[in-house]
Amino acid sequence: METHSGDLFIKPQTRFALVVSEFNNLITGQLAESARQCLLRHGAKPEQISQFLVPGAFEIPTVAKALATTGKYAAVICLACVIRGSTDHYDHVASQIARGVGAIGPETGVPALFGVITADTQEQALDRTGLKMGNTGWNAALAAIATASLLAKIKAAD
Repeated sequence: METHSGDLFIKPQTRFALVVSEFNNLITGQLAESARQCLLRHGAKPEQISQFLVPGAFEIPTVAKALATTGKYAAVICLACVIRGSTDHYDHVASQIARGVGAIGPETGVPALFGVITADTQEQALDRTGLKMGNTGWNAALAAIATASLLAKIKAAD
């Protein structure tokens, strides 16, 4: 049996897009910075990373898909934070963003990574920015690197 996996080193021609929600910026700013640091640590130069700010989480799938269809990016990393409130708005936003981001890869061939924190409280969300657990932005960026590398290998083998 052959096993194939992606490398965790970024080649000079590989570009990544970060789509970051400005809503809950205390959290999403930390996610974006951690994702950027992950990409840099794995070989990217600053000019290989483009960041796109959107007003809220709901707008992420539309912008991420537009970026994926340009052909400029090996992966699109989607970063947001949706915190449960006292209404059912949370459920609608969380399900729509998950569905939208999840559809991008199969539709475009460009992976869209789900670095979206869904939490009951701001404290839980902050824990997932590295206070008590790993950083969701870093994890999404690491998955983007590996997935983009694996897809490049598959395309090269054709």
